[in-house]
Amino acid sequence: MPAAKKRDVRRSVQQTAWVTLEGGFAARQCFVHDMSATGAKLTVSDSSVLSGRVRLAFSRDAKTGRHCQVVWRRGSSFGVKFVR
Repeated sequence: MPAAKKRDVRRSVQQTAWVTLEGGFAARQCFVHDMSATGAKLTVSDSSVLSGRVRLAFSRDAKTGRHCQVVWRRGSSFGVKFVR
């Protein structure tokens, strides 16, 4: 029987941030609900354009932030995992 997968501890963030599509264009404002060492839960007004890889930053500067992979989507909320 495989070992149970333990989730990283999530901490509430409740802060405005920016997601930038891969390639460094089309920055969209989002809201970060919570975050762990491995990912985050976000809300953006138009999540239909977000797929694949994005960059999450707490400033609009496209040179900062963390690379992410979108792993789930429910309405305007979506989850990302941090990647390199």
